[in-house]
Amino acid sequence: MLDFDSAQTRLSTAGKPPAITEVCPLHQAAGRVLAQTLFATLDLPPADNSAMDGYAIRHADYAPGRPLPVQQRCYAGERPEALEPGHAIRLFTGSLVPAGADTIVMQEDGVENDDRFEISRPPVLGAHVRLQGEDVREGDQLLAKGTRLGAAEIALLASQGYAQLTVYAPLRVGILTTGDELVSPGQPRADEHIYNSNGPMLAALVEQMGASVAHVLHARDTRESLQEAFAILLRDCDLVLTVGGVSVGEKDLVKPTIEQLGGVLDLWRVCMKPGKPVALAHIDGKPVVCLPGNPVSAYAVFALLVTPLLRSMQGRTQVMPAVQYGILASDRVFNEKRDDFLRVQASFEPQGQTTLTPYGQQGSGIISSLPWASGLARIPANTAMRNGDTVAYYDLARWLA
Repeated sequence: MLDFDSAQTRLSTAGKPPAITEVCPLHQAAGRVLAQTLFATLDLPPADNSAMDGYAIRHADYAPGRPLPVQQRCYAGERPEALEPGHAIRLFTGSLVPAGADTIVMQEDGVENDDRFEISRPPVLGAHVRLQGEDVREGDQLLAKGTRLGAAEIALLASQGYAQLTVYAPLRVGILTTGDELVSPGQPRADEHIYNSNGPMLAALVEQMGASVAHVLHARDTRESLQEAFAILLRDCDLVLTVGGVSVGEKDLVKPTIEQLGGVLDLWRVCMKPGKPVALAHIDGKPVVCLPGNPVSAYAVFALLVTPLLRSMQGRTQVMPAVQYGILASDRVFNEKRDDFLRVQASFEPQGQTTLTPYGQQGSGIISSLPWASGLARIPANTAMRNGDTVAYYDLARWLA
């Protein structure tokens, strides 16, 4: 069997980076990937401004018990006069700091009567002044090419006046489920059938990653049905994910169909549980990844092995999220011949320790464990791990983003 880390590395480099870019309005850029490095167009803040509602003064003009005449009231968005010696200017949060002023006194630290402001608490020189450029300097790099954009990145770009961005075209992913035993949710089901959970699950996972689901198709266990589905997927998609049908049974027809289409299927048995059977092929230069048919196994393989490939094909620079560590909390001893990825819930202790509690049933058919789990804890192959041991933790909030 191919070891897990080698399989992950091979899949992460199995696709081509994107070549097509497009211009996207800033307000529609969430989830998109930058196709250019962006730089600051101005200082941030662009000028000194007040961090508080208060009064601008010269610190040297302060004396206990001496009121300062209020020269002007200046709201955010207005331009203040230059501060006269021995005076104060009433400001509000975001107001420009007047020329000649060097300190802001909070309104709570004094009293204004008859347009005279008396300071009740000695001010600190330079207090509550946001200095020009203290956040960002003009010409600084803001975001690197290959950054996936979220609300925080969009806020930063908006503050610099960017109204549109050059981003990579969305990655188009096609999903193919197989099996005569599957019926679509909402359709009549006989005892010999099960509902197809893999199609909707994988579509949701792909969209969660910021890619576009071009098709979710289902093929019956016939060469003709598979060929028709592959023709559509290879025509419209950059990446194809299949589920099931790559074993050696009489109706496992995905492998011969891929070979008929000119693909060479690299059949692996990856040293991981759940999710041992994984395969990779290329047809017309497009990667086809074959996932195991069990929904729990397909979920784990997608999270750990497919997402690095997907990020790479999206043009992202961060392909592998960080692996974290936590303390196993279980009365069981885990010791498998393959790397065992337990569905766990992470809890964070006041001392800073992360505790990982496994789901009670770890069978690969326990779909109820998926919405419960916050991540996967890795138990190395042929290694006994028990309560209190430190294990690697794959946080699904990071690995599925």
